[in-house]
Amino acid sequence: MFKRILSFPFRFRRRDDGGPTIEFVLVFLPFMVLLVSAYELGLMMTRHVMLERGLDMAVREVRLNTGSDLDEQDLRRMICNAAGIIPDCTTTMRLEMRPIDPDNWSNIPRQASCINVSEPFEPARNFNNGADNEIMVLRACGLFRPMLPEFGLGYVLSRSHSDRHYRLVSMSAFVMEPS
Repeated sequence: MFKRILSFPFRFRRRDDGGPTIEFVLVFLPFMVLLVSAYELGLMMTRHVMLERGLDMAVREVRLNTGSDLDEQDLRRMICNAAGIIPDCTTTMRLEMRPIDPDNWSNIPRQASCINVSEPFEPARNFNNGADNEIMVLRACGLFRPMLPEFGLGYVLSRSHSDRHYRLVSMSAFVMEPS
């Protein structure tokens, strides 16, 4: 009996009928992580491009219609209508619009202020309508949930923020046209 137990590893090593199964097990998980992460990255980049597009379209509208004062809700609605693909856009995005001194750009905070998911109705960080010929900076920050938050890139993205979301920030500068 003892001799049979000791010879088992040698007999197991000589057999080759399970070879493809072991290769499949070793290759399948990294391949799936790569595939799902590529999809997650594509979705994230699509959302970011659409957020940029929505912001650019809204900035164009604001820049050309300087006669009307816009509040944050109007501007958010304009961005969301142009963005299209962003889920729950009006509740997951926070805007910041402020005038900039052309000689001193230090009054822009480095960190964008995103919406707090636990308090979605928090007021805007700084939202000022500009005067004629004033340089303005508009920054939009949105929080998004990864598609698979426990797998691949989604795992890394979901750990980047306290509410298991990742942030996408878009920024645009423009000059208010005279009315």
